[in-house]
Amino acid sequence: MTKEENNSNKNKSFKRKSAAVSIATVLLFAAVLAFAIFEGTKNTVTITANGETEEIRTHAETVGDVLSEQAIEVGKDDFLSQSADTKIEGDAAIEWDEAEQYAVTVDGETRSAWTTENTVSAILEKAEIEVTKHDKVSPALDETVDEETVIDVEKAYEVTIVDGGKDKKVWSTSTTVADFLRQHSIELSKLDRVKQDMEELVLPNSEVEVVRVEKVTDVVEDAVKYAVETRKDSSLLKGSEKLVQKGQNGLVEKTYEIVKENGKEVKRELKKEKVVKEPKQQILAVGTKTVVASVSRGTAKKETVAPKQASVKKAAAPVKKEATPVKQASVKTEKVAAPKAVVKAPEKAPEKAKAAPQPAKKEAASEPAGGKEFYVSATAYTASCTGCSGITATGINLKANPGLKVIAVDPSVIPLGSKVWVEGYGNAIAGDTGGAIKGNKIDLFMPNRSDAIAFGRKQVKVKILN
Repeated sequence: MTKEENNSNKNKSFKRKSAAVSIATVLLFAAVLAFAIFEGTKNTVTITANGETEEIRTHAETVGDVLSEQAIEVGKDDFLSQSADTKIEGDAAIEWDEAEQYAVTVDGETRSAWTTENTVSAILEKAEIEVTKHDKVSPALDETVDEETVIDVEKAYEVTIVDGGKDKKVWSTSTTVADFLRQHSIELSKLDRVKQDMEELVLPNSEVEVVRVEKVTDVVEDAVKYAVETRKDSSLLKGSEKLVQKGQNGLVEKTYEIVKENGKEVKRELKKEKVVKEPKQQILAVGTKTVVASVSRGTAKKETVAPKQASVKKAAAPVKKEATPVKQASVKTEKVAAPKAVVKAPEKAPEKAKAAPQPAKKEAASEPAGGKEFYVSATAYTASCTGCSGITATGINLKANPGLKVIAVDPSVIPLGSKVWVEGYGNAIAGDTGGAIKGNKIDLFMPNRSDAIAFGRKQVKVKILN
C-alpha cells in the first residue's frame, strides 16, 4: 500500500471518529438538557415527620403521593397538616405526626387511646372520657405524659356526712374514711369519735358519721332536808304535839362532770360535794300525859241513881268515841256530884248504871300488846257529805253502820282489811282509801260531822294487829 493510500485511510478514520464524538456530544447535551429541564420542573416539598424536618424535590401531584414516595403510611389517628388529596402546586410543607397509644384506667377498668397529643386532658378527650371537678385524675389534667405513663381516673360519687348531728351530701372518690375526712377538712378533737372504722372504704351512697363529744362542768346547789327528832313530853297531853325547834333545810354544792354528744347530755358524774349550809334539826315534842275522867257515883241511900245515871252517860259518851285529850281534860274537870234532891229512880235504874261502868269503857280503848307500831298524821271524815255514797273502798256501808270504826289508809303503808288500833280511837278496820291519804296519813270515820270537824289533825300512834 502506498503512502498516499495510507494517509487517505487515516483521514477517513479520523473523520468517522469526529462524527461519532459530535453525535455523542449532542446526545449528552440533549440528555443534560432534558435532565436539567426535568429537575427544573420538580416542586420543593418540606416534610416534618415526628418532629424531624427534611426537604425533597418531587414531581408528585398530591400530598398522599409525596408521603408514599417517602414510605410513610398515615394512620387514622395520625396528625397530617393537609389531607392526602391536597394538590402539590409549587413549593409545599407537610407535617405528619404518628399517633401513640396511651393507657387509661377508669375506676380500675383499663382503656386505651391513640393520639398525637401528650397532655392528660387531650388524651382523656380522645378516649371520650368525661371528667368532672369532683373526679380524681392522676397525673393532673394539665401535665404532659409519654406512652409509658398510665393515666388513672376515679369517678366521684355522693356520700352523706353527718357531722355533729347535721348531715349534708358531698362528693368523694374511692378512699378510706380517714382520707375522706382530710379531703373535706373535717377536724376531730381529742374526744370526738367516728362511728365507722378509719380504715374502712367510703362507698357510693354510704354515710360517715362524726360524733362531737365534749366535757363540761356543772355546779348546782341542792337542798338538804332537815331531820325531825321526836321527844316525849310528859307535860303535854297524850296525842298532842308541840314544835320546840323549827327545822331548816341545809344547802350543798355539787360539782358534776357532764359528757355531751352532739350537744345532748349522755353522762353525768358527781365529782365533788361541798356543804354550804348545814341543815337545822326540827324538834317535835309529843305528849305522853294521860287524863282519866272521874265520876262521882253518890250513895244508894240517897236514891240518886237516876240523876247520877244521866250524868254518867254524859261523861261516858266521849270516852266511847275515844275523845281528844282536850275533851278528856274537860271530862276530868267536870266532876259530877250527887244531887241534893232525892229522886226515886225506877227499879231497873241501878242495874243500868252497873251495866255501863266507866272502867269497862277504858278497857276497850286500852293499847293492845304487840303489833307493828308507828306514828301517823290523823284527820276525821263522815259519810254524810253531799254526793257521798257512804260505801268504802272495801264495800262497807257506813251510813247503814254508823257505829263501825273504820279508817282510810294508804294501802302501801297499811294493807286494806288490816285490823288496827289507833291511839284515841280504839280498835278499827282499815277499810277505806282517800285521794289525799298518802304515806303516813290516816282518816278516821266518825258518824257525827261536828265530831269530825272538832277532831282536826293530830299525830297519833297506830298499831297493825294482823
